[in-house]
Amino acid sequence: MTYELEEIKKVRKKLEMTQTELANRAGVSQSLIAKIESGRIDPTYTKTKKIFAALSELEKKEEIKAGQLMTSRIVSVSSGMPIKEAIAKMKKFQISQLPVIDNHKLIGLVSESTILDALLKSKANIVKEIMQEAPPIVSKTTSIQVVSSLLKHYPIVVVSEEGRLIGLITKSDLLGKLYKG
Repeated sequence: MTYELEEIKKVRKKLEMTQTELANRAGVSQSLIAKIESGRIDPTYTKTKKIFAALSELEKKEEIKAGQLMTSRIVSVSSGMPIKEAIAKMKKFQISQLPVIDNHKLIGLVSESTILDALLKSKANIVKEIMQEAPPIVSKTTSIQVVSSLLKHYPIVVVSEEGRLIGLITKSDLLGKLYKG
């Protein structure tokens, strides 16, 4: 991320830091930070670069990751499960999609839409016959920006750690985290 000198104070305050804390992180003096923020000095390129690097590093640490967004309770179905049971699970847990998991592997997804289509065409009896492709799997350190982009194309994103599925993220989870207010 690139900053302008005028933004240093705004970003520092957003990160809830004092001038001294920023100075210590950047390896510059507190008085330099104060002079820059008040517009009384035009710092050298080297000093500016140090301050911007410190701010950028702090903002990255503040960034929300998939592990913070996810719901760790995974309600799923198997591919051989009757569609009626999948519907019952959706009603019971008040959810609109279910990952399809066989032998601890994510193999697909069923949603209210796929079930409705199947019921209207009255062709299928088991989940395997109607499931969509598997949703994307991300690590728990994946940034909120990546998760948000994936959720524009998929109803859920699955989170894994060391090959194990550990959580799910829906648009609702994302909205809940972003608009706590």
